[in-house]
Amino acid sequence: MTTLTGPERPALSGTADSIVVFLHGYGADGADLIGLADPLAEHLPSTRFFAPNAPDPSAANPMGYQWFPIPWLDGTPEDAARAAAKRSYRLLEDWLDALPAATGIGPERTVLVGFSQGTMMALHVGLRRGAELAGIVGFSGRLLDPEALADEIVSRPPVLLIHGDADPVVPFESLGLAEAALTAAGVETLTHVSRGVGHGIAPDGLTLALRFIRARFGLD
Repeated sequence: MTTLTGPERPALSGTADSIVVFLHGYGADGADLIGLADPLAEHLPSTRFFAPNAPDPSAANPMGYQWFPIPWLDGTPEDAARAAAKRSYRLLEDWLDALPAATGIGPERTVLVGFSQGTMMALHVGLRRGAELAGIVGFSGRLLDPEALADEIVSRPPVLLIHGDADPVVPFESLGLAEAALTAAGVETLTHVSRGVGHGIAPDGLTLALRFIRARFGLD
């Protein structure tokens, strides 16, 4: 089975006691998000950062990767897209399962940070893991299969969702829909609207994400 690989950054202090995993969006790669480690590391000096690449080349951008195809963008049949998504869920699950042995750091000290399709992956996989994560941050994404969450949820790490109200790619309304489903499933959910922001990560959102991560690691 394919193993996820991608860029990483060591802890600034030289000794890591926590992990942040960045999950990139459709058509991008780990290098697209690993640069966020630079502004965050100063405030998270004992955190190790990972940004695995999705397993498949992107149908829309051959220089990037995708966690699963998007039929309305790339013409992939729905059943093939669902099969690819299930494969990526398992690959990410297995990769996360291997992290403690590789790093000596457990899931209770691990936060997932997703962007767009990476947010979809973080929420889907992170809420169905037996080993509860420290938290999940999602930028500009959506909750997949919200109607199935109540029956399939296994763990309930706190979640922070951030979305620009001018997003032309993932509808802003996705924020409220995800919040409603997560709250109904008993997940502590925080949300933030980045005013005038499109499909991206703005300074206000990144600042809130840092505050959330520090709190989850007991630094605030």
